[in-house]
Amino acid sequence: MIATLPMYDLPEIVPATDRYWALIRDALRDHGIAAPDALDRSGPVHAPWTDPGLILSQTCGMPFRTRLTGRVTLVATPDFGLTDVPQGHYVSRLIARADDPRGLAELVEGTMAYNNSDSQSGWSAAVFHLAAAGLSPRDLAETGGHAASLRAVAEGRADYAFCDAVTFALLERHRPAAVTRLRTVAVTEPTPGLPYITALGRDPAPIRAALADAVRALDATDRGALMLNGIADIPESAYLAVPTPPFADQFVREH
Repeated sequence: MIATLPMYDLPEIVPATDRYWALIRDALRDHGIAAPDALDRSGPVHAPWTDPGLILSQTCGMPFRTRLTGRVTLVATPDFGLTDVPQGHYVSRLIARADDPRGLAELVEGTMAYNNSDSQSGWSAAVFHLAAAGLSPRDLAETGGHAASLRAVAEGRADYAFCDAVTFALLERHRPAAVTRLRTVAVTEPTPGLPYITALGRDPAPIRAALADAVRALDATDRGALMLNGIADIPESAYLAVPTPPFADQFVREH
């Protein structure tokens, strides 16, 4: 059996994440579900998602709808209490340098940094936000992570990036120097947040209950560090309703 919580696992909050897992683990055992003592951080983020021994992990909305539906069980969605966003949803921030006065139409003439083209917040939301304004990314730079995309913008190696608002808020709290040279140009439409999943065929109800128990049991300091506000029940259909753009390499060929 295996458990991972990789999607917001900043090094600065690993102790809080581990305490959160300990509460989940104990609640799972109280519900009669065997759970590993510790989170597994030993391999690629995506490797455990389809492991038949998966007890709990977290994925992104785009891979959930494009390649995990029918291969995993949706459990629940964490709610991070973002302002003006429905429970369990999130948005992306369009980020540019604070000293760069250009608007959206000028920024897209430059380079967009993005974490990877399997990302809802860094790629999919970006493509559709730009398309709504009749625009599309021109030059692309894949960075491998939101923090790296923001660093590329801050250092002038890219002109703009779309960053998950939860990641941005966590960086503001735990790495304020990473965002001081940046500004938010725009915000995308909300989409369902990054879902918790378990192995296909596993009953999600007791796992969902264990998650809710764990969030309630977190002390205020850890809840603040993790930005956890609660657990939302968002149906699979809401994830599948989000449109999917081409992956970056195909997008470049088409444009």
